[in-house]
Amino acid sequence: MRVTVAFLIAGLSFVQGRTRSYTFDIAAKKVSPDGLTRSAITVNGHTPGPVLVGEKGDDFSVLVKNHLNDPTMRQSLTIHWHGIFQHRTNYDDGPAQVTQCPIAPGHSYQYKIETTDVVGGGQTGTFWYHSHLGTQYVDGLRGAIVLYDPEDPHKALYDVDDQNTIITLTDWYHAPAEKLGHDWVANLTAEPVPDSNLLNGVGRYKGGPATPRAVINVVQGKRYRFRIINMSTIVSFNFTVEHHNVTVIEADGVSHHPYEVSSIGISVGQRYSVVLNANNPIRNYWIAYPSNFREIAVPTVNPTYNGTEAFAILRYKGAPHADPTTPQITPPTVGVFKEFNLKPLVSPLPPSASENKLNVKLEFGTPRNDSIDAKGDANVWKVNGVQYQPPKIPTLLQILSTGLNQTGQLPPDVIILPPNSLITVQIIGNAGHPFHLHGHKFQVIQSASGPRNEIDPPVRDTAITNDATDDGAFTIRFRTDNPGPWLFHCHIDWHLNVGLAVVFAEDPAGIKNTIHPPKKWKELCKIYNRLPPSQQ
Repeated sequence: MRVTVAFLIAGLSFVQGRTRSYTFDIAAKKVSPDGLTRSAITVNGHTPGPVLVGEKGDDFSVLVKNHLNDPTMRQSLTIHWHGIFQHRTNYDDGPAQVTQCPIAPGHSYQYKIETTDVVGGGQTGTFWYHSHLGTQYVDGLRGAIVLYDPEDPHKALYDVDDQNTIITLTDWYHAPAEKLGHDWVANLTAEPVPDSNLLNGVGRYKGGPATPRAVINVVQGKRYRFRIINMSTIVSFNFTVEHHNVTVIEADGVSHHPYEVSSIGISVGQRYSVVLNANNPIRNYWIAYPSNFREIAVPTVNPTYNGTEAFAILRYKGAPHADPTTPQITPPTVGVFKEFNLKPLVSPLPPSASENKLNVKLEFGTPRNDSIDAKGDANVWKVNGVQYQPPKIPTLLQILSTGLNQTGQLPPDVIILPPNSLITVQIIGNAGHPFHLHGHKFQVIQSASGPRNEIDPPVRDTAITNDATDDGAFTIRFRTDNPGPWLFHCHIDWHLNVGLAVVFAEDPAGIKNTIHPPKKWKELCKIYNRLPPSQQ
C-alpha cells in the first residue's frame, strides 16, 4: 500500500513515495526575465521550470505534454535528465536521435527517470533537466533536480537545505535559438553572444530597465547549503558572495571533502553544493556571478551584453529591502576554486591488474569562422575528423533492431565500448569546452589545469578541456557498467549542434538483454517522422 501526500511545488502536484510523479505542460509563453519580453519555452508556465524533488532511492515519472506551436522555435521536444544514470532505462535518457525520437506537438510521453546506480544504491545530489533537441533549451526548457540524502555525510556542516537555497545561473538571449544558430553558421561569425545573465531567472541587460534583482534570504547564525547549477548555453560564471567564503562539498552529484574557497568558477552543465555560514553583521551583501568566456572580449559582438552586470543580493533577516550600500564587487584572485583540489569523499575502486582497459583518444580543432575550408566546412566541429550528425533512426533503435556489435556496422561518430572495462578518454583539442558524459560519472585524471592525479582525482560528469597536446591533455576515466548508447559532448549547445560530440555504444549485446523500451517509446518515431519539417 502506498501512502499519498499531495501538495504543491511550483505548480506541480507532488506525490510522496518511491516513485515521484510530475506532469510537465510544455508551452510557449511571453516572459521578460531581464525586462525585455519575448516568447520562450516554459514548463508549467515558468522558465526555469519546476524543481523535481526526491530522496535517495526514489525514481521519477514525468508525463510530458507538448503544447508547442510557436513557429519561431522548435515545436517537437525531448528532455534529458542531466547527471542521472538511467540504469536500465537508457531509452528515457533524452538526447534526440540517440535514445529516442522527439515528442511531436500535440502529443505526450511519460519519462521514467531511474536514479539507482549500478550497485543498487541511489543517486543523491544536484542535477538538472533540459531539452536535448538541437539548441532548444536555449529558449528556456530547463529546470533543477535535487535528490536529498537523509544520511548525507556532510549533514553536520549545514542547517538549511531546501528549494530556497537552489541557485540557477543562466545566460539569456532575446532572439530565438533557431534564428541565432542559423545566422551564426550562415554568416561565419563567432558563436551567438547572449544578451544578459540570470540568477534564478532574473537579470539585467545593457541599456535595459532596472529589473528587481534576485534575492537569497538568510538568517544570521545559520549555515546554508547552496546548490548552484549552471544551465547556460555558452557562459561560464565566477560565483562570489561579498565578505563570505563558501565550502564546496559536492560536484555534479558526488560528495567531496570540504574545500573552502573565496569564489567558484562553474561551467556549462556543472553543479556544486557549497556551504555558506551567515555569520556576518545583518545587512545586504552583493552576490556576483560575472561571465567568464572568450567572446566577452569582443564588445562589438552584442552591444546589449555586459558580462560583468551580473549581481544578486544576499539578504540577512532584518536588513532593509534595498540594494547593498557597498560598491559592487569583483571576484577575488586569492583563495579561488581549482578543480584539481577536489578530493572525492569515497574514491572509486582503483584499476585492477586483471581489468580490461581501453584508451580512447579524441581530437578536435577550432573550426574556421572566417572562410570555408577546402572541404566546404564552416563553423563545423569534428571529433577525430568526423562531424557528429544525429541519425534518422535513433542509435538505440538501430542496436535493438539489428544487434549491431561491430564498429563497421555503425557510423564513424559512434564508438563501441566493451562491457566491464576501464575506459580512459584523452581529449586533444583546445581549452574551455565543458564535456559531459551521459549515463556515468568519471574521474578527472587531468583537469583543465593542475597536476595529473591517478589516485584520488575529482569525480563528476562534466569537466572542462585544456589545450595540451601531450600527456598533460585533459583525461577522464570511467567504467563501462551501464549498457546503452551514451552521448559524450561539449555542453556549449552551439558547438554540440554543429558536431562536437560522439556516441559511446556501450556493450551492444548487453543493451539488447537489459534495455526494454515501452510501447509508447516505439510509437514516437512513427509520429515524429510524419511531421512536416516546420513542426520537427
